[in-house]
Amino acid sequence: MNINQIINMITRLVMRKLINKGINKGIDLAANRGKVPADMTPEEQQQAKQARETAKRAKQAARITRRITRL
Repeated sequence: MNINQIINMITRLVMRKLINKGINKGIDLAANRGKVPADMTPEEQQQAKQARETAKRAKQAARITRRITRL
């Protein structure tokens, strides 16, 4: 392996982690509708929880779809 390949590998790893963190923050923000969980009513908290679970299932479905299409 040469130095450029190692640098590219590390760069991709860091970028992947940052992008995933940003996506998760965006999903949480959308699920909470921009509110702090402490300021939400119990009903709103339940809706936010359901939205996060739905997003989690969507990510799982996308992951499975990618695996299937690779075969």
